[in-house]
Amino acid sequence: MGHVDKRSITLSPELAAAVDDVVAAGEYASASEVVRDALRQWKERRDLFGYTLEELRALVQEGIDSGPGKFASMDEIKAEARRRRKAGDAA
Repeated sequence: MGHVDKRSITLSPELAAAVDDVVAAGEYASASEVVRDALRQWKERRDLFGYTLEELRALVQEGIDSGPGKFASMDEIKAEARRRRKAGDAA
């Protein structure tokens, strides 16, 4: 594995039990492997789907700056969606 940077982490009792269970079942050789796998999956998901915090803040601000929405309620949004769908079906 090359150079490793040791860390100490704290887990809730539920997470600790889950880690212990998969190690005991033989799915992983150690708790470290479980944590490394979880972190790899988290990073992959974040890299694939995630926005940076700055991007999220910019998107929220863009929404705020755009002013109030066109519809006053969820019922109005649904009615508009139904109208558009019906118009699309007729085309």
